Amino acid sequence: MFDIDKWQEILSTIKKNKLRTFLTGFAVAWGIFMLMVLLGAGNGLSNGVSSNFQGNAINAMWIWSRETSMPYAGFQSGRSIQLEMSDYEAIGEMENVDKISARFWIGDRTYAFQSEYGTYNTQACHPDYKIIENFQIKTGRFINNIDMQYGRKVMVIGADIQDALFKNIDPIGQILRVGNVPFKIIGVYNEIDPREGTRQGLIPLTTAQKLFNAGDRIHNLALTTHDITKQESEQVEEDIRNLLAKNHKFNPDDERAIGIYNSLENYVETMNIFRTIKLFVWLIGIGTLIAGIVGVSNIMLIVVKERTKEIGIRKALGATPGSIIGLVLLESILITALAGYVGMFLGISLMEGVNFMMEQQAQAQVGAGGDRGEFRMFMNPTVDLRIAVSAMMLLVTAGALAGYFPARKASSVKPIEALHDE
Repeated sequence: MFDIDKWQEILSTIKKNKLRTFLTGFAVAWGIFMLMVLLGAGNGLSNGVSSNFQGNAINAMWIWSRETSMPYAGFQSGRSIQLEMSDYEAIGEMENVDKISARFWIGDRTYAFQSEYGTYNTQACHPDYKIIENFQIKTGRFINNIDMQYGRKVMVIGADIQDALFKNIDPIGQILRVGNVPFKIIGVYNEIDPREGTRQGLIPLTTAQKLFNAGDRIHNLALTTHDITKQESEQVEEDIRNLLAKNHKFNPDDERAIGIYNSLENYVETMNIFRTIKLFVWLIGIGTLIAGIVGVSNIMLIVVKERTKEIGIRKALGATPGSIIGLVLLESILITALAGYVGMFLGISLMEGVNFMMEQQAQAQVGAGGDRGEFRMFMNPTVDLRIAVSAMMLLVTAGALAGYFPARKASSVKPIEALHDE
């Protein structure tokens, strides 16, 4: 049953010792507040860096040609390497290579539909490019194998082009002129990562070979691997470099001849760094929380010591050790719970406020045509409510234990000894 007298006594004790109660509560509130802020900041860093990988498949590689920096087999350094369709076919047959697309850059072209026109980038690719770049088809479809087989004059456009040229008209099936060449629109795509932008048109590579004199030349390759480890991914990278070195007669150790970006390798290394940062944040936060708990424990020791004579009188009047322990426990739990809730609320509110301001700033930047390609370091610095509640429960439990042990010791003292205590 609810004992109103006991609660009145606890409140009376708290009022008599306002400064002590405030300092105890502040230590607890500060501890959990700092834990929430540190966890939010750690999540913000991790989310920000992770977002830089979401625009493409994590297990992707991009390969592009450059110039040699070493003489090899009678060839001088400074020789340009030109990738070809034979490289695409050879790499596509390698073990652990899953999806692959060659790319040929056609460059900026004037796009015209009815009275609307604009200059946009045009690129030729294979059907697998959709998966590699993680495109989301907004409407219609992507390039398929039949388009490739017959070299169809079809195009998938970005959502930005649809908004600029087609206004309220459904672009699917419409004819878009790219320079003097008509293309049928078969799809509209969106990027998962809005920083990438959607101001380009994609056409089948075989079409580019016919219409834009691409021949067997390609500018770069994009591929994904099967579900493999970082070490296996590095082996794929090495095998690709050795294969291209053999095909184009350059030194396999010449890293300037071919550029390779391995997103899996970079993702794993980056996430390892941020896992370490998260662990460090947790250690600091828990240390701060423990400091608050130690503060509560010390205060409760003082409280029990001050009330030793009072406890002796209670026992002389027939109070049981359980009732004495319960009184001290309730006071400890009350202070800890209220202060912990205040600290948790303020910490979560601060992180949510920071997150809201960052979202508003990002929306304003995109709306103003800001730089979408900016590397993010901080994003969504919020705290999981389950973690916050768990920390709160841990704090209350620790507060109860902080009050229990000195109270149990005091309740075991004989009344005559307590009454003589100074």
